[in-house]
Amino acid sequence: MADGVSNIVSDAFLGVERSLSGRAWRERPADMAVVRDIQQRHGLTEPLARALASRGVSLEQAEHYLRPTLKALFPDPSSFTDMDRAAEILIDALEQGRPTMVFADYDVDGATSAAQLVRWYRHMGVELPIYIPDRLTEGYGPSPAAFRKIREGGAELVVTLDCGAAAYDAIASAAEIGLEVVVIDHHLMREDPPAAAAVVNPNRPGCQSGQGVLAAAGVTFVLLAALNREARKRGLFTKERPQPDPRQWLDLVALGEVCDVTQLVGFNRALTTLGLRTMGAWANPGLKALFEVGKGSGEPSVFHAGFILGPRINAGGRIGRSDLGAKLLATDDPLEARALAEELDGLNTERKAVEAAVVEEAAAMLERGSNFNPDAPVIVVAGEDWHPGVIGIVAGRLRERYRKPVVVIGVDRAANVGKGSGRSQPGVNLGRAIQAAFETGLLMAGGGHAMAAGLSIRPDAIPEFRAFLEERLAGEMEAVGIEAVEIDALVQPRAANRALLDDFQRLAPFGPGNPEPLFALTQVRPDRMSALKGGHVRLDLVGPTGDRIKAISWRSAETPLGQRLLAGGGALDVVGKLKPDDYMGRNGVQLEIEDAHDPRARYGS
Repeated sequence: MADGVSNIVSDAFLGVERSLSGRAWRERPADMAVVRDIQQRHGLTEPLARALASRGVSLEQAEHYLRPTLKALFPDPSSFTDMDRAAEILIDALEQGRPTMVFADYDVDGATSAAQLVRWYRHMGVELPIYIPDRLTEGYGPSPAAFRKIREGGAELVVTLDCGAAAYDAIASAAEIGLEVVVIDHHLMREDPPAAAAVVNPNRPGCQSGQGVLAAAGVTFVLLAALNREARKRGLFTKERPQPDPRQWLDLVALGEVCDVTQLVGFNRALTTLGLRTMGAWANPGLKALFEVGKGSGEPSVFHAGFILGPRINAGGRIGRSDLGAKLLATDDPLEARALAEELDGLNTERKAVEAAVVEEAAAMLERGSNFNPDAPVIVVAGEDWHPGVIGIVAGRLRERYRKPVVVIGVDRAANVGKGSGRSQPGVNLGRAIQAAFETGLLMAGGGHAMAAGLSIRPDAIPEFRAFLEERLAGEMEAVGIEAVEIDALVQPRAANRALLDDFQRLAPFGPGNPEPLFALTQVRPDRMSALKGGHVRLDLVGPTGDRIKAISWRSAETPLGQRLLAGGGALDVVGKLKPDDYMGRNGVQLEIEDAHDPRARYGS
């Protein structure tokens, strides 16, 4: 062990096959030859070089991973099916003055995509109107009724952002009323696309871009490059109106990518890394106002995007007006931005209360013995009048608790329809299963991607749908096996310091495809424990030599993990993420506890 940090060599780390949260502990595997090569070429510590190699980074990729640039990683827009066609259609319409409208999803990805396109058109002297469907009355994506309303309002061309790839009926109806449609999306789709003028989607079968991990915000950013190229070809840029630089809107791209929980690898990693830096200038009045009302501090990070900005933007679509987020991100008026940010902040507070009530009711329902099968590969839970705006978050909370895919359905008896949202486990493609259920006729609508999906269903079909998912996902869950906590390094409490945190921050931003490093501390004793509001547990961890580190375990007080931490007593093995602790200028660290193991207990042995 060097400087109190060691790499892990055993398969079952510390022999933990089942922890307090029911998971196994494993080393994050790495090719040690690659580790040595990366360490030597880039002058890194061995634990950091190992962390890179364990994330699949080769010696050749390490430079771009540590210092990503758009120049090195930007894809050719023409590699996206229909991208050139989409750019031609939009520039034709711009030159001809054809009325054009943006139709975007009501979540962060939709709002950030819409704001990018609006800002590009604004630079070109055109104010592009935005249409965001109401989650409660219109549901997800385009509909024939929405397209009729848009056409009656005078629009001749509509660009769908973060939706449209599955809108076959709506797009067919658009053709009948003379409304041209260009689709910009990223969701999983069928082999045959809808009959739009152009369908740009890196997950479209046959697309050669290799950019399937992008959110719609990233696809829209590539569209802006294609628009610049097409407009430049036609001589539309002048001294008075020069070519816009889309990099000024990378803050919006990063926000969309983070909040849509995309894989932060390759080009996507570059977009997010550079976008968070761009965000730090706070040039976007809406983001600046939202950060201020959310009481954010410090340099923008994935945390700020995912937990301060994103939830507030989403709150408009969940329980308020669906267009608030897009308007906030598109405005250049600081006063309007402040008013919208305060409205969204209030809606987010309301959303939290609604969400907490549904989580409590759903968990109570599941924990009645007859309602929960611990061996089932998926949980499907339904309740009457659960707000459709929070069921996705509730599904995520329940997935964290039960560690299996979860679908939560809110039933509207008066309308005889259930709106559902699902969240999945890594390695289990829930979106594909939901799409299959739709294709068999079990659902009124359904789709999504591997980790998240949405659906509409008749309430009397829920039992059959549950059985379908259980059969469909049994093999995938079996292949995944017991969930494992993958650990990067074993750390002594004295070495879990700011220098170690800063070293590993070179891997940021963290997210899917680039997990935040997990550090293990062995034989540490809980001390000064306290239960906090919200079910959090705060404590110190004291090592064998008396060194201590501050720690917190989020939303765990009612779980075996939290209860064991609060009980104190003998020493534990603990795994967690290092976070900065700058309170009162201390420049320290805090461990966010992910899991723990009691060496005196016997788990699954």
